[in-house]
Formats: sequence, C-alpha cells, structure tokens
Amino acid sequence: MTNELRDLHLAFIGCGVMGESMIAGLVRKKIVDPKNIAASHPRANRREELAEKYGISVFESNSEAAKSVVGVENSAVVLCIKPQRLARVLADLTGVLHLDQLVVSIVAGATIEHLADELGTAKIVRAMPNTPSQIGAGITAWTCTDAVIETERGHVREMLGALGKELFVETENMIDMATSLSATGPTYIFMVMEALTDAGVHLGFSRDMAKELVQETMLGSVKFAMESHKHPAELRNMVTSPGGTSAEAIYQMEKGTLRTVLSKAVYAAYRRAVELGKK
Repeated sequence: MTNELRDLHLAFIGCGVMGESMIAGLVRKKIVDPKNIAASHPRANRREELAEKYGISVFESNSEAAKSVVGVENSAVVLCIKPQRLARVLADLTGVLHLDQLVVSIVAGATIEHLADELGTAKIVRAMPNTPSQIGAGITAWTCTDAVIETERGHVREMLGALGKELFVETENMIDMATSLSATGPTYIFMVMEALTDAGVHLGFSRDMAKELVQETMLGSVKFAMESHKHPAELRNMVTSPGGTSAEAIYQMEKGTLRTVLSKAVYAAYRRAVELGKK
C-alpha cells in the first residue's frame, strides 16, 4: 500500500494546523512523495513556510490547488478548513471537481450529503481527527460513501494513519458521536489535568512539580490500562483499599456526580455536533 501511496497526488485545501500535521506525517514516514502534494493558504508567509519545510507545491487559490490533482487517476482533495469558512471554499471549488474525484473532509459538522451536492462528486470521506493528531498520537474516526472503492479506502487508512490511529465507522452519525467523545475528548482530559494540578498547588507543591506529577500519572495510567486490557472498573478496584485514600477520594467524586457531569458534557457536545451539521 505504501508504494502505491508514493504516487498518490494530494491537494490540501486551507492548510492549517491539522492539514500540516497530516502532511508532516506523510512526508516524515515517506508515505507520499512531497512533489505530489499541493496545499492552499491565503497568507504568503504561510505558503512560503510550508513549501520550505516540506518541499510541497503551494497556492493562494483553493481552486488552483485542487486543479493540480483533479484528473490525476490516483488523487484526493483534502478539505481541512474551519467550519465558518466552508461556504466560501465550496464556492471556490464549484465546477472544479468531477464525479469520480475522491474528497476527504475533516471539517467539523460538514455532512457528506452537503459536500457531495456542492462539490459534484460521489466519493466523499468524512473524518474526525483529534488534537493529539498534531504529534502523530491521535485517533481519527472516519466513514465514506459507497462510491469510495476498496483501494481508495486503503489509501485513506494510510493517510489518516499518519495522524496516529484510524477507526472506520459504519454510519455518519457515528462521526458526530466520535466528535463528542474522541475529538472533544482532549478538552475533558485537559480540564481534569488542570483541576488536579491546581489541587496539587493547594496542597503545597510548586505548579511545575504538581504538573509533572499529574501528567506522568495520567500517562502511566493510560499505558497501564491499555496493556492490561482490563475494564476501568476492575483497574479502579485494584487500587482501592477498604478505608483507604482511594476509597475516600472516590466517595467524594461520586458525591460530586463526576460521572454524571462527564456524561452530560459528552452528550451536549454530540448535540452541538449534530446542530452544526444542520446549519
């Protein structure tokens, strides 16, 4: 698959942080030849930076970037813009693509139906990466239309694999679900990290020391959970002695409805993702 991808031609439309993360992973792992990658960005200094850093072709015009790969047998147009800029970018691409052009979108809330109608192509992949993807440690949920053939799906898996792990889901609704759980997930984690660090400072640690203790504890706990393959409840029971510190801490968290608050946060994020798709 990797040898096939070396000849894949990609156009990243609106190459921001996540777009650059994908390009960086593809180039670093030598999955795609840099000379086959194009990117668009409105700022000249940003275009110069991308060209110098990765050896790719850059364009100010979204349509010109797309045209550089349209018609090439083994190609994909990757939409990596912010949702509020989608309408303008879709207008730029009107009439540029053809029915068989593969499009990969990581635009939050942009539905497959809307993209297909506006771009005039039946081959749409909708993906939802998360923040750790910027360092190649993310997870990206994705789905696609039936028109995307198996070879192209393999290419998508390799492309998204440059960001970390990829997970194919059967329905588009699951993309909204993943938006609330994995894509928004780092927000929950960062907030818990912040709260625990503040608690450590309250106890008397310096902020730097408290931060290190919290980060290493969370990192080690996640690694241990993944390697043990045990249910989180089983792991929690392993470290909870009767009448001990963990038992007291759990009592206070349950009393404060921590589980309920997290569940409500995830569901609220899901509802918001669905609302964005209807706008």
